[in-house]
Parts: sequence; structure tokens; C-alpha cells
Amino acid sequence: MSTRSALSRRLGVVAGFDDPDAGLEQYPTPPDLAAYLVHVADLRGDVEDGTVVDLGTGTGMLALGAALRGPERVVGVDLDHDPLLTARENERRVAASAAVEWVLGDATDPPLAVEDATVVMNPPFGAQRGNEHADRAFLDTAAAIASVSYSIHNEGSRDFVESFAADNGGEVTEAFRAELDLDRRFDFHDADRETLDAEVFRIVWN
Repeated sequence: MSTRSALSRRLGVVAGFDDPDAGLEQYPTPPDLAAYLVHVADLRGDVEDGTVVDLGTGTGMLALGAALRGPERVVGVDLDHDPLLTARENERRVAASAAVEWVLGDATDPPLAVEDATVVMNPPFGAQRGNEHADRAFLDTAAAIASVSYSIHNEGSRDFVESFAADNGGEVTEAFRAELDLDRRFDFHDADRETLDAEVFRIVWN
């Protein structure tokens, strides 16, 4: 198993969104955060020789991180065609030993026949008007197809995530603080760079 820092370096070549959609909250997952999430998942035995599904994969950061840790199968799902094209290019850049299946579809209703997967995801935080609670729909999908999931949420989401998990046959077993370092992407951003506080949750689903 490579180190977390080595994984982060491998993921440093992953290109982000060419034309991000604010309504879809298309923000890239930083390589160090993706490496952290995948490294923890691998240490818990949730990646190697299993099926990993990245819901809302965007340009593939989490899917490709998992593909570098010896899974049997990796699937990245996104409803936006253009980022998936970038994800395919990123797959060549990363040169992972495990191939990734890139699926065009709605991550909240994915066209997949998968059970007992490990879900990894950085869902929309629901920060945009009309997109409130967007992460709830992603958690619904995780509850349906996963035996365990790892998801990134806005700071202060613990009560919501724990309550949702309990109501849907799951349990939050671990929670980690994290930071999202984001460059200016949209006109409504005031600063050239911003750091958002976030939380990562591991949920075991029954």
C-alpha cells in the first residue's frame, strides 16, 4: 500500500472542471483530501478487491484515488457529459492499474446494478438556492447500494448525517474534520481562494 502522501502526489495530475456549473456545485475535490479519504477507506478494508462507486464523480478524483488501491471494480457516475470526458483523460494521466467505468447518469438514481459497494462521494453541499439538502439524495443512493460509504459534507452536518443514517439502517462509525481549499470559480466568489471547513463521514449500512 502506498502512503497517503504518495497517493496525493499521484492525484496531483488530475485536471478539474473546464467550465464548472454553479447550479451543480461543481467544485474539485483537492488531491490531499481525496487521498485522505481513500487512504482511510483502504485502511479499513473497504477498497481492496471490492467494488467502489463514486457518486457525482465530476472529473474523477475520488474514483481514480480508489483505482490506485487495488479494487476489483470502480465506477464513476455523473450526469454531466463534459467532466466525464475529462475524467477519461485523467484516468490516462494517473495510469491506475484498475480500470474505471465512467457512467453518464444521475447519481441520485444511477443506472447501476450494484450491491454491497463502497461509495465515495463529495456531493453538493446544497449551498445554492433551489439546491438545498442536495446531499440527502446522494445519501439515499448510498443507503440503497452500499455496505459502507465515505462522504464529504459542509461543517456542522454531523447531526443531520447521523440522523439520516439511523433512519435508513446505517450508523456513522467515524467522522473526520477536513478542509476544502478552493480557487475562485464563479463570478459571485469574492476571494481568489477560499478554505471551507468540511467533515468526512464513514457510514456502515445494514
